Amino acid sequence: MFALGWGEGGGAWEWRRRLWAWEEEMLRECQSLLHDISLQDQAIDRWQWRLDPDTGYTVGGVYQLLTSHDLVTLDDADNLIWHSQVPLKVSVFAWRLLRDRLPTRANLVTRGILSPTVATCVFGCGSAESAHHLFLSCSIAGSLWDLVRAWIGSSLVDSTSLREHFVQFTASSGGSRARRSFLQLVWLACVWVLWTERNHRLFKGSTGTPHILLDKIKLFSFRWLKTTNITLALNYHSWCMRRFVNALVFGSSILVTFGACGR
Repeated sequence: MFALGWGEGGGAWEWRRRLWAWEEEMLRECQSLLHDISLQDQAIDRWQWRLDPDTGYTVGGVYQLLTSHDLVTLDDADNLIWHSQVPLKVSVFAWRLLRDRLPTRANLVTRGILSPTVATCVFGCGSAESAHHLFLSCSIAGSLWDLVRAWIGSSLVDSTSLREHFVQFTASSGGSRARRSFLQLVWLACVWVLWTERNHRLFKGSTGTPHILLDKIKLFSFRWLKTTNITLALNYHSWCMRRFVNALVFGSSILVTFGACGR
């Protein structure tokens, strides 16, 4: 890749096919991470164990590290990212979101890629486009979450971070394992739709109202469920109606079918 040209526009960044939109996003993030790295073809590549650069990696060193520190465990939000009925790319996106690794304008400004003068939210509210603002604080996001709660009959979630919002939203109505699995899927659909809408506005100039975004959430969630559960006894029109959603997550006959698929 270095020989082909590592710089912007070089041959190392040419592909045999046109990249999908989500692949282009990952490519831009990769390029931004490599932006301030100077590659030297005369230098020898090598692995380095940072915890002990002199001795290097040893099993004993790792054992001492694990036994002398408290083990870092995944919190509830990290566990909720992975859902058997959600496409893997959406779960990976959520993993990046909860770690604030998305190429939001605020992150790009921090990395020196964008000027602070163009760091405002793409939805036009005038605030800095951080992940927290884009998915929770923005007027578009706030209106969308209100519509989603009205659709599924969920209670209000009051949180200070995306992780807390994810956990509280999933457990906001209590209920069974199927109910929590359903809310988990809906939250993932919401943040996915918000991010795709952000990119459509930024790169295509298109706009969608919160009601249009709600329709997309209903469509995505229905498709994800239908793909993994061909026996789902609802059509799309019925799925979009709140009373049928409540029947799905509370009704005993359909609950068993749905609950068997979610984690």
